[in-house]
Amino acid sequence: MFVSDSLSVNELGHLTIGGADTVALAKEFGTPCFVFDEKKIRENCRAYVDSFKKYYNGNGRPIYATKAFNCVAACRLAVSEGLGLDCVSGGEIYTALKAGVPADRIYFHGNNKTLPELELAINNGVGRIMVDNFYELDNIQKIAASLGKKADIIIRAKPGIDASTHEYIRTGQIDSKFGLDLKSGEALEAVKKALAMENVVLHGVHCHIGSQIFEIEPFADAARVM
Repeated sequence: MFVSDSLSVNELGHLTIGGADTVALAKEFGTPCFVFDEKKIRENCRAYVDSFKKYYNGNGRPIYATKAFNCVAACRLAVSEGLGLDCVSGGEIYTALKAGVPADRIYFHGNNKTLPELELAINNGVGRIMVDNFYELDNIQKIAASLGKKADIIIRAKPGIDASTHEYIRTGQIDSKFGLDLKSGEALEAVKKALAMENVVLHGVHCHIGSQIFEIEPFADAARVM
């Protein structure tokens, strides 16, 4: 019985994932057992990469959020399909580097990065550090200067978009704890400050308005604001 692209029920009445019998998997590996359909994941990765090629002439790169599922194999799979990695902790960066991911394909997010995490990112030359606040910006400059390196950053801005999703996963509104406010001029002040720093290289601005948003309009509104 066909259930979805990855899920079926075989002649024994057993659920299969990517053609693998889950009852047999449970007997071999025990439970709980986490099962992923590599073929389907690769198809999804390629769909995103192909859309960038089709609509943006290949200018840009889809980024896999490693917080969804992070291990060496997952990192290698995503990068092998042309994606970058969005990491939000030192542990995730460490795993990506252990997987052999080029540091310039790693993007470091998070509104409460620790000093050791920033040092790890800067020392290894991660592609971009998404800066959430002035305190972090100052820390990046100090660490980069102490290491004799230049840190590549992007300023995270709050566009003031109140997306239609659960309040716990809305991140683009003015009172969000993430990023610097556009409307008050806070983000512009951060840009000016970054441009004046000797060990910081500013590459642009970034926004994230939330998760599990099913309407197109909030994204279009955010694009216009940005």
